[in-house]
Amino acid sequence: MIDVDGTLVDSVPDLAYCIDEMMQKLGLQKWGEAKVRHWVGNGIPKLVERALTGELEGRPIKEVFDIAYPIFLDLYEDNATERSYLYDGVREGLDYLQSQGYQLGCVTNKSEQFTHPLLQVLGIFNDFKIIISGDTLAKRKPDPMPLLYCAEHFKLKPEECLMLGDSVSDVKAARAAGFDIICMSYGYNHGNDIADENPDLVIDSMTQLSEHL
Repeated sequence: MIDVDGTLVDSVPDLAYCIDEMMQKLGLQKWGEAKVRHWVGNGIPKLVERALTGELEGRPIKEVFDIAYPIFLDLYEDNATERSYLYDGVREGLDYLQSQGYQLGCVTNKSEQFTHPLLQVLGIFNDFKIIISGDTLAKRKPDPMPLLYCAEHFKLKPEECLMLGDSVSDVKAARAAGFDIICMSYGYNHGNDIADENPDLVIDSMTQLSEHL
């Protein structure tokens, strides 16, 4: 089961563009791509909260959030696939996994309305037998529900499954589900080294999967 943002796709260029456009429409300061890169990884509502407060755990005034959030959604609907791109090695990694007979699922906290078009535009939608988005089930990562749902879909035990992700949310979900977990070194983890979360393995490119699986 493979995560999207920070694992398969660098979506920050689109997210940062939309955040800055949202802030401008609200008459507030733009943040720039580097700041937004530090904030992504916990879903769009949390990203908007962080942009409005300038803090990782900030809580904006509800009335302000209620104005800002729809503005961001409108912007992102038009820009979710304009600047995002596959990380180097992703296509080769997916091809290797399929050549070895692995069954591939996609598990992301990004909502379906943005996930499906993004995977289609980038040419990897059909690589997955199941796609679980952030609004597919009642709970999302770091809850284990999406991973356990996928294991059941493939008629596999959790210990027969592997999660490929990039963040502490992915590690927590995998551990709770009983999956093994490999993390990408380049992903979104709020500036922290993902190795500190003790995944089973950290790699720099999906091309390295052939050395370990």
